[in-house]
Amino acid sequence: MALIKDIYSKEFYDRFSKSLAVVRPGNNAASFTRKVMNKNFAGMEWKERMQHTTVTLHDYLPEKFPAAARTITKLIRQLRKDGWNGGLEFMFLPDYIATYGLDHFDASAEALEEITQFISAEFAVRPFLLKYGQRMLEVMTGWSMHPHYAVRRLASEGSRPRLPWAMAIPSLKADPAPLFPLLENLKTDPHEWVRRSVANHINDIAKDHPHVVLQFAKNWKNISAETDGIIRHGSRTLLKKGHPEILAYFGLDDKGIGWQDFTIHTPKVKEHDKLKFSFSVQNQTKKPVTIRLEYAVHFLRANGQLSPKVFKISERSYAAGELVTLTREHSFKPITTRVYYQGPHKVSLIINGREKEVADFVYGSRKY
Repeated sequence: MALIKDIYSKEFYDRFSKSLAVVRPGNNAASFTRKVMNKNFAGMEWKERMQHTTVTLHDYLPEKFPAAARTITKLIRQLRKDGWNGGLEFMFLPDYIATYGLDHFDASAEALEEITQFISAEFAVRPFLLKYGQRMLEVMTGWSMHPHYAVRRLASEGSRPRLPWAMAIPSLKADPAPLFPLLENLKTDPHEWVRRSVANHINDIAKDHPHVVLQFAKNWKNISAETDGIIRHGSRTLLKKGHPEILAYFGLDDKGIGWQDFTIHTPKVKEHDKLKFSFSVQNQTKKPVTIRLEYAVHFLRANGQLSPKVFKISERSYAAGELVTLTREHSFKPITTRVYYQGPHKVSLIINGREKEVADFVYGSRKY
């Protein structure tokens, strides 16, 4: 199976160095490949290879950063001419700006605006937000009105308070108010990629400031179907937590909704196997109602405590009197983001944000 680090191969560097030689004549194209693929290269993981490529590229660009940044924009134009259309392997281009351009605000901002139209630059902009604060945010607010969707997305994605795997910006987690003008500019963006970023951005804010998201929801309601979609996706954390005000906003009331026969079919779940359960739900009223169905697996942690994680089943309108029986399976196949501990667990049924019933099961091959 191919590994992600293998995108940095001899074939890639040979092809890239030919494009580099066009914008930096006088450099031997083959020498770049030899230098980057040194004796330590084989033992490097993906991020190490990416950063090593950044450092190697530094030796092939002008010494002064503003000139180097302009050369990178020329290089991108050449890469396009040579048939490249971005891709994960080019993450070293924005990384170059973050690594060498932190003391050159204007040149770096201009370069990031160009680079992100070739390869996403949300990680590279974070050090500038941390160092320059409002000055960088003002530039990014300007980007939110840019004609190219990738630049508008960078405005939102790069300033997310809780961007995964990225450098933290504590000031924006503590006070998201400086982000509001930027988000207002993007609330009706025509591009789905941008709108999804805005929704994720709002979901980040929800984790620290639920009242802010509720205000966005009230202010943006019914502007358009797309904006309503942003609010819906941006409220997913609050919905999973059963936040009463957001449940009320979406009309998710549990009155008149009945359930029965919540049954665990696999009370003992072996390693790599699946938890299987079923239940019935009914709209017991005389009018259609929206029913959001979820379940929570209360995972056993290393300290012996249970920690619930909520998973969505469905959300739709149920006709008056409609009764539905559902069966669901939850896989315990190993994943990199979770460690499964053997022992007693629980699973609960959640209807319109309210936990209705809890049942026990055991995971693992040991006897309890």
